[in-house]
Amino acid sequence: MDDLEIRLARDGELGTVAGLRWRWVAEQGDPGPLDRAEFVTRFVAWAREHSASHRCYVVLRAGRVLGMAWLALLPRVPTPRALDRRSGDVQCVYVVPEERDNGVGGRLLDVVLGEARALGLERVTVHSSERAVPAYLRHGFAPSPRLLQTRPG
Repeated sequence: MDDLEIRLARDGELGTVAGLRWRWVAEQGDPGPLDRAEFVTRFVAWAREHSASHRCYVVLRAGRVLGMAWLALLPRVPTPRALDRRSGDVQCVYVVPEERDNGVGGRLLDVVLGEARALGLERVTVHSSERAVPAYLRHGFAPSPRLLQTRPG
């Protein structure tokens, strides 16, 4: 595991990251109406446009991207005690199947949460797959009875 490199994705790696996102959705069934090439082009444009609010971290071994995790930074309404408030949301954590269940995702999550601490985020949330819930619990996440959600419409 010492041969892993975890860092912010570089611009030239965004196409590979888009490929991981495509692969993830394809693993769950039909990826949708866009072909892979068009999706990659649009994903890279989106990632560049949102780079200030969505930080992409990658885990690599020998230069090969094995996984990704995104930290979305969310401004919060100021209070008299704190004018600069932000929360984070962990999004789109994915590790290639052949590297799962051996700590790669955990190491990636450690780096993302370390960045959240360094940024002074008030809290970090995640909307997890059922399979990944135990991993998030091991990293300090816990259910919150006050965090509610709805699907508008």
